[in-house]
Amino acid sequence: MSCDLDIAKCFDFVKELTLQAGKILKCGKDEKIIYNKNKGDFVTNYDQQIEKIFIDGLSKEFPDHKIIAEETVAAMQKMPELTDAPTWFLDPLDGTINFMHSFPYFSISIALMVSKVLVLGIIYNPSNSEFYSAIKGKGVFLNGKPIHVSNITDLKQAMIAINVPVIKQVKTDKDVTRAIALIEATQTCTGPGVHSTLDIFAIDKLLKPWDVASGMLLILEAGGTVIDSNGGAYDIMKANTIAAANETLAREVSKIIVDTDLKTKEKNKKNLT
Repeated sequence: MSCDLDIAKCFDFVKELTLQAGKILKCGKDEKIIYNKNKGDFVTNYDQQIEKIFIDGLSKEFPDHKIIAEETVAAMQKMPELTDAPTWFLDPLDGTINFMHSFPYFSISIALMVSKVLVLGIIYNPSNSEFYSAIKGKGVFLNGKPIHVSNITDLKQAMIAINVPVIKQVKTDKDVTRAIALIEATQTCTGPGVHSTLDIFAIDKLLKPWDVASGMLLILEAGGTVIDSNGGAYDIMKANTIAAANETLAREVSKIIVDTDLKTKEKNKKNLT
């Protein structure tokens, strides 16, 4: 990790950008222009406007930093390679569909990675003014107050958020009694995961690094565990991730997913013979 990068300075700068962008989103809920980016994938003029604010600001303040941002990558149609250079992951409007329908669960999410290590993360929901923030080694804060993961270790008692493609893998297990289908707003969900509202968050590999980067750091800094769905070390660029309040819960969900995958493959193999 670069030892000459002032992370506190980076945090202060991007915090102000985030609050500025949040005001724009909060005031603009009823003035949306909606585009169909891909089938079932939408973007608004606000996604683009907020992304431009961050890219312009970060590029001027930190010209040697890289930026991996949702709408820019969509326009390029290619994911940039992750290097050791300071790299920002930006989702200017996570929960676009919620925002389109004035449903107050959307957020701005930004994270900084240095030498492929997450060092800074922010999730901000301007609708309810919830501002989650984390700096590596400093803990997690919600509106300036420290927060922590829950102490639940029994899967039967855990509150779980599941990205839609993962639902079939997890809901078949009898121990998962209160699974939630997460339709949108990934980062808006991982924020509550930090302070005892949710205990486990299972993320499908279809999500992108800007969808999960800040949430992963928040969970880790709050005392939680992040692994990939196969039980190994997580890879921010692959995003097939399980974030949980502790390793016990994470490993249990990982086992369910792996076992279900094996059963599905065996069933498909039999159907072909």
